[in-house]
Amino acid sequence: MRWMELIEQAGGLARIRGTGLPVAVVLDNLAAGVSVETLLRSYPTLTHAAVLAALAFAADLARRSSRRERDAQP
Repeated sequence: MRWMELIEQAGGLARIRGTGLPVAVVLDNLAAGVSVETLLRSYPTLTHAAVLAALAFAADLARRSSRRERDAQP
């Protein structure tokens, strides 16, 4: 599964497709130590696959940012 199947960009904000839930909310909760199980209970429309897609999305952004920084160095 590719993250693009479950993440959509709308108005410059990445959201979990079909839920309206911003990816940042999922990532912020995970970073704060909230378990995936708790997230799934708190957001009934969220799926385990969508949580993994949010992580993959963040990893992809980090890779792109690293490449841009590396390419910009003299």
